[in-house]
Amino acid sequence: MVGRAGNGCSGHVVRLAAAAARSRRWSSRWNGRPGRHGTAAADKSTENGARRVRVHYGGGYLVGGNGRENHLTHLVGRHSQIEAVEKLLSLARAGHSGAVVVSGEAGIGKTAVLQHAQQTAVASGFRVETSVGVESESQFAFAGLHQLCAPLLDRAGMLPEPQRAALGVAFGLHGGAAPDRFLVGLAILHLLAEAAEEAPLLCLVDDAQWLDEASVQVLAFVARRVGAERLALVFGLRDSGEGSGDRPPFAGLPELRLERLDEADARALLGAALHGPLDEGVRERFLAEARGNPLALLELPRSIPTGNFAGGFELPDVLDVPHRVEESFRRRSDSLPPETQRLLLLVASEPTGDAALLWRAVGLMGLAREVAMPAEQAGLLEVGARLRFRHPLMRSAVYRAATPPDRRRAHAALAEATDPQVDPDRCAWHRAQAVLGADEEAAEGLELSAGRARARGGVAAAAAFLQRAAELSPEPAARARRALEGAEAKHEAGASEAAQELLTTAAAGPLDALQHARLALLRAQVAFHLTRDGNAPRMLLDAARMLAPLAPALSRETFLHALDAAVLNGSDDVTHIAEAALAAPVADVPARPVDLLLDGLATTLTRGYAAGARGLWSAVDAVRASASAGPGRDPRSDGWLWLAGRTAVGLFDDDLLHDVATRNVQLVREGGALARLPAALNLLSITSVLMGDLARADELAAEAASIMEATGGVELRHARVILGGWAGDHATTTALSASTAQDDAHPDRGTDATQAQYALAVLHNGMGSYARAREAATRACTSPEVAISGSSLTELIEACVRSGQPEDATQAMEEFSARARVRPTPWSLGLEAYARALMSTGQAAEDQYRAAIEHLGRSRMRGYLARAHLVHGEWLRREGRRRDARDQLRTAHELLSDMGADAFAGRAARELRATGEHPRARAAQPTDELTTQELHVARLVATGATSREVGARLFLSPRTVEAHLRNIFRKLGITSRRELRELQLT
Repeated sequence: MVGRAGNGCSGHVVRLAAAAARSRRWSSRWNGRPGRHGTAAADKSTENGARRVRVHYGGGYLVGGNGRENHLTHLVGRHSQIEAVEKLLSLARAGHSGAVVVSGEAGIGKTAVLQHAQQTAVASGFRVETSVGVESESQFAFAGLHQLCAPLLDRAGMLPEPQRAALGVAFGLHGGAAPDRFLVGLAILHLLAEAAEEAPLLCLVDDAQWLDEASVQVLAFVARRVGAERLALVFGLRDSGEGSGDRPPFAGLPELRLERLDEADARALLGAALHGPLDEGVRERFLAEARGNPLALLELPRSIPTGNFAGGFELPDVLDVPHRVEESFRRRSDSLPPETQRLLLLVASEPTGDAALLWRAVGLMGLAREVAMPAEQAGLLEVGARLRFRHPLMRSAVYRAATPPDRRRAHAALAEATDPQVDPDRCAWHRAQAVLGADEEAAEGLELSAGRARARGGVAAAAAFLQRAAELSPEPAARARRALEGAEAKHEAGASEAAQELLTTAAAGPLDALQHARLALLRAQVAFHLTRDGNAPRMLLDAARMLAPLAPALSRETFLHALDAAVLNGSDDVTHIAEAALAAPVADVPARPVDLLLDGLATTLTRGYAAGARGLWSAVDAVRASASAGPGRDPRSDGWLWLAGRTAVGLFDDDLLHDVATRNVQLVREGGALARLPAALNLLSITSVLMGDLARADELAAEAASIMEATGGVELRHARVILGGWAGDHATTTALSASTAQDDAHPDRGTDATQAQYALAVLHNGMGSYARAREAATRACTSPEVAISGSSLTELIEACVRSGQPEDATQAMEEFSARARVRPTPWSLGLEAYARALMSTGQAAEDQYRAAIEHLGRSRMRGYLARAHLVHGEWLRREGRRRDARDQLRTAHELLSDMGADAFAGRAARELRATGEHPRARAAQPTDELTTQELHVARLVATGATSREVGARLFLSPRTVEAHLRNIFRKLGITSRRELRELQLT
């Protein structure tokens, strides 16, 4: 796209002007003029001559009556789809937003359906904004999104500053750090919602398969988050090519599938398109070749002279319909004068259709403007403020039919006609397509474009530029360097499989030692990302060793990645990698939090918990301090907060865990790094479970799941499965555990599998199924993770004691006690006393139960405190001390019921009944009828947050927040935010 304003050119002004022109271009297309599919009128009178048919390319025909040719009644074969679109618009107008993907093969009628949506919306008072994907523009980050939203940017001042800044950088309005992709999405959601406040808004995006990746991700995010904004989004999406293994754009959104017309509709459409008699055999051939594709039915008759309609002619090879239609367009363009064909190739090579640019290129090629007239008269080209084809297949047909030398000449003219100061990236792209063979100057231009794209957050665009730059590099060293950088960008953009291809190019070298090490590192990262490859930890280890003498700081980070990957995979290489990390040279800089984490984890995994725990405490505390250091802090340390949080769980330091988990979410929110937010929310959710706030944990886990659904992220199960275990939700916990066990990405001894087994142990202990709890806890304790986190040990002790396995309980008790005494905390001391009480008798047991309750009462861990009251009450009842037992069991039942730990609460209720006391039913709470999302909104509003602030927090529009509030007020029987605050939901 255009250069940034900081690069000495008025990039934002030009970008806005271009976008406005594109907007006018497509607005004219959607406002009844012949669009890119064109219109062809054909009369088809009934006996009384009252009926007329109007043909629309790409979708069948529209039927009107009583001479009202423009009255839209229906599209042949598209009744159900039209009804669905009209219902979508009706719901949006009533305040129920939605999105739909209109999909199908080329020429199947997607644009006609979108055109009907536009006309219906305009008639209903909607504002309509449009965008169209262009294949050759798919490398320019946020190009499609900018085309859609440029007319709305006058409202950007109403956005919160982080969103406004992210949008400005993404659209090239100003410089700045590359914005998080989904912070841009939140900005667009709020921008569209603001526009919809004035009038219902319809956003139409055609040829969405050719949108740039950044625009696809943002629009998919928005489509999944709409609620009550009076907003509808409709995407026209062509089927991907055969064998495409990529995740389709907008996967998971509601889909309207356009299939080929049945025989009756196909015959009717073909008859409406003909202007003369047709031999029956030829008619049957057309029907057979078109195979129900509307565009093919309309185009095939145009590919032969009218004089041949009534006779037979040579039968060509039968091709797939899109190719056959392209062939039809190619034949028609071949019949034009050579100069006109050269102009068509220029138009096909320049995606924006900018008339001024194209006329300059026409002049540079020695052509006169008049050469456009034959193409215009033939209905292939529209000439105005924009030069554009009637159908995108025309563009591809012309471009594919041209010889490589002709293509290069066209791109050369376009490169010369493009102002490198105003639009350096497109200028560089055209120049790169114009060269034959290697060209260092062109490669350098693309490399600069890659840097500009990355600065705007267009990592995928940067990768494409670098890939082409590598292909053009004459020197092997430059080619290898650019291929390596392109592979890194591909992996960062999520195209890890494509990164592997560039790595092959880079490996051909020559590479220096540091580049070899980076190559090894990237190969390992790609392998771990794609498949959780069991060899990835050792590959990361090899890369760390290669980097050690070259880039010590990066080497130590790579050692930590290798160690973490080994733990996550449950690899047998954990100890070997830890020993290698300890032997590695230290960086020539003061120890960073990442260095302390590496040393602490490596020491713990090689020499035991007692040797490494104090180092781990220092490391986690350093990460916490770094994250709290204010504006001058090193943001690179923030990325290790999640690992610090996991480590704090193993240290049984509840204050440290709470601080790290809370700060992690706060920093990710403030920085708009939504891709990292689900993991941060999951850690805070687990922390909330242990603290006994299961409702809050459920909100956090639901928010994480919602973001992953919106962003297309990989499912994170651990918060949900641990929440299910503590809540006593047997179905959810067992289902999530089973899905984790069946997932090859989560090995049996890996962290995810270990957490699932821990959750099962908690579940079965709560239900009193102690043999099953012992089995699950035993499996959890065989993982390398247990060397760092001993959470499963106390579950194992309880299960062993209750299932009659005292020897196993004693062994686990010795291990846990050694951990608890390294650096005692109320949490660790409380759990130690809890476990010893279970294994003791008489006064010793009494003393330990009281100690457990006292210690845990001074911690944040209310979940464990409630369980301590429960086991104490159970012991007292068995000692025959019914009155004392009732006090403990009553407290346990109230605590466990209120927090939603239903299995443990049920256990307390059974024990309480056995003492002769009927447990009181949990009092109905005002919030019981609220959904998880409504409860989350209510809590935030109760803190005094505005609807806009709540929307920014939960990735909803303010209007959707207001809709939730109306439901909340109705369910709670209140009428104001003040009353909501008085309920003390926080």
